[in-house]
Amino acid sequence: MRRAFLAVADFISLVLGYVSQVLLLVLIASMLYEVVARYVFRAPTLWAFDVAYMATGALFILGAARCLRQDAHVRIDFLSSRLPARVRGTIEGVAYLFVLCPIYGWLAYIAGQRTVRAYMTGEVETVSPWAPLMWPFYSALMIGLAALALQLAAEGIRMLLAPKGDDTFKLEA
Repeated sequence: MRRAFLAVADFISLVLGYVSQVLLLVLIASMLYEVVARYVFRAPTLWAFDVAYMATGALFILGAARCLRQDAHVRIDFLSSRLPARVRGTIEGVAYLFVLCPIYGWLAYIAGQRTVRAYMTGEVETVSPWAPLMWPFYSALMIGLAALALQLAAEGIRMLLAPKGDDTFKLEA
């Protein structure tokens, strides 16, 4: 059961990591198109700014769970690096599982409520001349936050059972 949960969390993080890579390509393509349209053809787009901020926000939050799984988040660990692996793993496991996971789960819930409300009301970006629908963007934020909460739970379990540097119990999926 535990291995299945970890495998599911890792798989979701992996897939969303690939989605965030595709969104990076969308961001690059849209910005290149905007530059050419604006400076070569003197015809700027209405949608480039909206695509840029939505793609950037979505790719960062959708890639966050994968980044956590790969232990690629920036952290300041000058104190914790001096602790034994078991103590450090326990502290990180408790923080991930009982502090951060519930916080990000709650944020995902709030984002889900905002997504449903935006869908039901047909909410659009009010400061944009293009006025895109907002629920797809809110959906991406909700999915990314939920995946991050799930990955925090998985990493918390891993840390509590097998802290980094301790090879006595491996739970790699």
